[in-house]
Amino acid sequence: MPELRRGVLFGVAAYAMWGLFPLYWPLLKPAGAVEILAHRMVWSLITVVVVLAVRRHWGWIKEIARQPRKLALLGLAAVVITVNWGTYIYAVNTGHVVESALGYFINPLVSVLFGVVLLRERLRPLQWTAVGFGTLAVIVLTADYGRPPYLALVLAVSFGLYGLIKKQANVGAAESLTVETLVLMVPALAYIGFLEAAGQSTFGHQGVWHVALLIGAGVITAVPLIFFTASAIRVPLSTIGLLQYIAPVLQFLCGVLVARETMPPSRWIGFSIVWLALAIFTYDSLRAARAARVGRSARTLDHVVT
Repeated sequence: MPELRRGVLFGVAAYAMWGLFPLYWPLLKPAGAVEILAHRMVWSLITVVVVLAVRRHWGWIKEIARQPRKLALLGLAAVVITVNWGTYIYAVNTGHVVESALGYFINPLVSVLFGVVLLRERLRPLQWTAVGFGTLAVIVLTADYGRPPYLALVLAVSFGLYGLIKKQANVGAAESLTVETLVLMVPALAYIGFLEAAGQSTFGHQGVWHVALLIGAGVITAVPLIFFTASAIRVPLSTIGLLQYIAPVLQFLCGVLVARETMPPSRWIGFSIVWLALAIFTYDSLRAARAARVGRSARTLDHVVT
């Protein structure tokens, strides 16, 4: 129980940090979304290298260097997460916090669809029902916005792809983040240098507090990932599945209560359909996990008896 409790606390901390990101990125103005993204890449690498140095954990470098497939997957993951990070920062800093929250609400449904299309997985009837309601929600919100919720869809698809790629790579959080940010380091530094040469950089030109906040972008990127990894090795996957909703709920609350974004009745209807889809999806996942546990217990009992 102590390990399980610690795992849950680590998970809550990770998802709470992710959920409160909408409060952080606006503090970095007048830096633009791409400049913030570039600094996030650079300082994330520095942060994770410090963590690895403290842990004296370097043996994985030789091992992964001998596996070109994993390196290629992590390079692809770096590109995908760049799209996700950049879109999210842009969405938050342009007054689309609620729409960004929608992206992470529908992300589990997108991940299920990836499983069907790319991994040839078969969905249970309730999973198809959840996906159907999710599709209906997108249609309703398209009518409400007067356009498809592009930002939400880009966030959901990019993060779903990122998770799929990371699952195939099967590399630890700190190690994979090191490789990903190392891949992104050159273009990030090149862009920062370009801004400085053009006289458009905000780093070092908006006071010490602004410099500290840009550096902090790397810290708040690495720390939740480390917490999440600590949680994932201690708690069941079904628990992680429930904890993941903490982030979009907090993001949604930030958009409605802090950013004061408009929520007309039609938008509430769309979000309600999304939440119904997630309730069905969660219920089915918990039921399937419970059935699997019962099946394992029965097989163990049969083995002991025989």
